[in-house]
Parts: sequence; C-alpha cells; structure tokens
Amino acid sequence: MKVLHISSSIHGEHGNSSQLATHFLNQIQQQHPDAEVVVRDLAQDPVPHLDAATFKANITPAHQRTPEQQQLANLADTLIEELQSADVLVLSVPMYNFGIPSTLKAWIDAIARAGTTFKYTESGPVGLLNNTKTYVLGARGGEYLGTAKDTQTPYLQTVLAFVGLEDVEFVFAEKLSMQPEQASQIMDEAKTRIDGLLNA
Repeated sequence: MKVLHISSSIHGEHGNSSQLATHFLNQIQQQHPDAEVVVRDLAQDPVPHLDAATFKANITPAHQRTPEQQQLANLADTLIEELQSADVLVLSVPMYNFGIPSTLKAWIDAIARAGTTFKYTESGPVGLLNNTKTYVLGARGGEYLGTAKDTQTPYLQTVLAFVGLEDVEFVFAEKLSMQPEQASQIMDEAKTRIDGLLNA
C-alpha cells in the first residue's frame, strides 16, 4: 500500500489538520505495517503558483517540450506521478479566510492536466485517475460545515471528482477557536471518526 499525504498547514506538523493526518497515518501503519507513506509538505516545499509559461509547458506533450519547458514541467510531472501511484490520498486542510490554503490550490493547479489526469469528451470532462480512496482531514476555528460559508467541501468534491477521485471521505474538527477550552475534545472526536472510517 502506498499512501500520499498532502499537508497544507502553514504550521507544518504542529497544525491541527496535520495532527489529524498524523493520527490517520499512525492508524494506517498499524493496520498495514508495510505501507509506504509519502509526505509532501506544502509549507516547507511549496508548489509555485501557476504562471503562463508553466501552464503551457504542463499541457505540452513531453516529446514536444523544449528543454526550458521540460524544466518548468518537471515538478508537475513528479506530483502527478506521486498521485497516480498512490493507493490512498490524504489531504490535511486548514481553513484560511473561508478557503483552502493557496499552496494547496497551487498543487491542484499542477496535478490537473488535460490528457493526463482528466480529458474532455463530447459529453463533458472525464477524470483519468483510478478513483484512489481519498480522505480530507480539515481543521477550522469556526463552524462552517453545511453552511454557505463552507467553500472548501464543495470545491474539493468538485475538483477531486474532475480528475477521477470520487470516493472521498471528509472529517472536520470545527469550532477550535470558538471553543478553545474544548479543543482537545473536538480533536479527539475527529480522531475517533477517522478510526471509524479506517475500521469500517
């Protein structure tokens, strides 16, 4: 089993969403001691935000790229290969100003490649990834799930499905700033939900 963890907290391993992911990965490794875990920490190693030259390089077939385009496309090639080879995808996602971290958006812009992770057909776009089991582990200071202010869940559902990832589970620890005295309990409850998903 190969597990790919994409961490997008600016606080690295100390972020609440990262702590949920750490719990998840520990449980996975207990169940599957031979599991290979690949961690891409977007705070320590951010993906550059997309520009026109990189976009053009990314969508140019590899055999047609100039040496300069190949250099620009190397990172996206690597990110896509990581994703294609994963059996389980874990996204740890804090909420910043009602959205996902910009570093995570940059990662999405890099892996969403026409002809590779999705294709256009006469009936619309079709995802090309193999519906890798995906877990989104989120931490939020307020309470947003099920409200119009939750922009993360519908966006991630849409963009993940766009590339073929439709088997997605969401676990959120919410109200961590609203109820700081209960933060430990909130985190424990989220970890229990993670355990339930992994033991189902």
